[in-house]
Amino acid sequence: MKNILITGGAGFIGSHVVRLFVNKYPEYRIINLDALTYAGNLANLKDIEDKPNYTFVKADICDFDKMCALMQQYDIDGVIHLAAESHVDRSIKDPFTFARTNVLGTLSLLQAARQYWNGNWEGKRFYHISTDEVYGALELDKPEGEAPYGSEFFLETTKYNPHSPYSASKAGSDHFVRAYHDTYGMPTLVTNCSNNYGPYQFPEKLIPLFINNIRHGKPLPVYGKGENVRDWLYVVDHARAIDVIFHQGKTGDTYNIGGFNEWKNIDIVKVVIKTVDRLLGNPEGTSEKLITYVTDRAGHDLRYAIDSTKLKTELGWEPSLQFEEGIEKTVRWYLDNQEWMDNITSGEYEKYYEEMYSEK
Repeated sequence: MKNILITGGAGFIGSHVVRLFVNKYPEYRIINLDALTYAGNLANLKDIEDKPNYTFVKADICDFDKMCALMQQYDIDGVIHLAAESHVDRSIKDPFTFARTNVLGTLSLLQAARQYWNGNWEGKRFYHISTDEVYGALELDKPEGEAPYGSEFFLETTKYNPHSPYSASKAGSDHFVRAYHDTYGMPTLVTNCSNNYGPYQFPEKLIPLFINNIRHGKPLPVYGKGENVRDWLYVVDHARAIDVIFHQGKTGDTYNIGGFNEWKNIDIVKVVIKTVDRLLGNPEGTSEKLITYVTDRAGHDLRYAIDSTKLKTELGWEPSLQFEEGIEKTVRWYLDNQEWMDNITSGEYEKYYEEMYSEK
């Protein structure tokens, strides 16, 4: 039996990874570690919470003594590290929290694993999930027509150039992971992924936020002119990639995970509006009047675009869904799970957004 520690497993991406591993590998014991901060929600895992190979532990990855104890208690063979603060707007307001969780928390896990494994690397893996935002920004040199919107893409060899406290904190954590491989010989892996979308995403992120706002007839705040470009990946495909890389990836290597799926933010918004209105039975275009342009975010990168050719060539992974199919499944899920959404969107959450956008 392998004992796999998955951090941040009650969050958006983490819950999909936990579900996949618990269901696909009944011979593994999956320990889901989550601090249950605002974005962690055990309701995301109701369908597997009683599985015999699943265990949940509430803890903070920055608690080094606790991490050491967990490594020993569960005889951990592998770590899949997803726990992170991830919202750029929050990082601009509170950079210290991002540095603590993303940098010091990752260091705490690395050191706990190193001490427990004690140089016995056989069958061990420390897999760190990062973001494409560490690479900085790409030029938007083909603004007209369909994607791709530029001639350059992020490669695994692209130099780091983070522009927000969030991406800087993730860059710092990436460097520590690679340093533990180079210094101590720890068997590590790092992946940098593009924007994810799909079920169970906390509704401060664009797609679930806008689905919910359309439901309630609230404004749809779009930064600047909505010209920023992002590469989008269905979260279940990301979980599949993590599975493949964890089991087959080359130790010490880096893999980019992307959807080959670039969209301007304003075009994403219009697709979401069109899909939600259709599924709610509204006349086409009903909710376009809710679009509200707000002052652009500080340091807002213009374009991200991942080249995941290496992952496809070496390990055979590629996205399974086209965006139109993925967004249809996503919108249907949120509309079919309105109770889940309503339980999350508390008054405190709404107050946070009112305060943030009142400053724009």
